[in-house]
Amino acid sequence: MTKILVVDDEVAISTLLQYNLEQNGFEVTTAGDGSSAYQLAKSEQFDAILLDLMLPNVDGMTVLKQIRQDKITTPVILVTAKGDEFDRVFGLELGADDYITKPFSPREVIARLKAVLRRSQIPTVESEETVITIQDLNINDGKKIVTKAGQSVALTPREYDLLLYFAQRLGRVIDRETILTAVWGYEYTGESRMVDMHISNLREKIETNPKSPEILKTVRGFGYTMIN
Repeated sequence: MTKILVVDDEVAISTLLQYNLEQNGFEVTTAGDGSSAYQLAKSEQFDAILLDLMLPNVDGMTVLKQIRQDKITTPVILVTAKGDEFDRVFGLELGADDYITKPFSPREVIARLKAVLRRSQIPTVESEETVITIQDLNINDGKKIVTKAGQSVALTPREYDLLLYFAQRLGRVIDRETILTAVWGYEYTGESRMVDMHISNLREKIETNPKSPEILKTVRGFGYTMIN
C-alpha cells in the first residue's frame, strides 16, 4: 500500500486529508509539528510527503531542507498559503517536487499526489537496462542511478524525470509549457517558474559550473536544451 506522510498542525485539515486519502487506498501517517515530521521522514519509508509550511517547533521549509540534506529523495508536495510566491519559489529551490495552495479540495490533493507518484514509482526492469552517457554524466535508467565523473548524484524523483526527459531529446529546444505537461503529468497553467527552479536545482548537481552550464542550456525566449 502506498504510504503518505501528512504534516499539518491544523487537526481539521490533517483529519480531512487522512480520511480522503485512506478512502482512496493510501496508508496515512500524520505529524503535527516539524520535529516529528523530520524524525518520521528519517526513520520510515514513505512514498510521498504532504508538508505544510507553517508548523510549530520547526517550520516546513526547515524540514524540507533537512531531509534533502540527508539525501532523502521522497517526493514532497508543499502546502502553502495562497499568494505566498516567495515560499513556493524557495521551496522549489530546496527540492520540493510540487506545491498546492490553501484552500484546496481533497480531489486536487489526490490528483497532485497521483501525478507525483506516477513519476516516482515506475518499475525497474533490470533485464532492459538502458544507460545514457552525456559528457561525463551517466544515466542508468534501469537502476535509476546517475553518476557524474564516476561519482553518484542524488536526485529527487522529479529531478531525475527532468534529466531523463532532456537526455532522451538531445539537441531539441523545449519550451516550459511542454516540459510542465510532460514531466509533471498534467497541465499547470501559468506555473513555468516551477520548471526554472527545478532546472536550477538540477544544474547544481550535474554541471561542473552551474552558473555556466555546458549540459543543460537556456535558449533565451524559447526554453531549454541538452547537448552532448
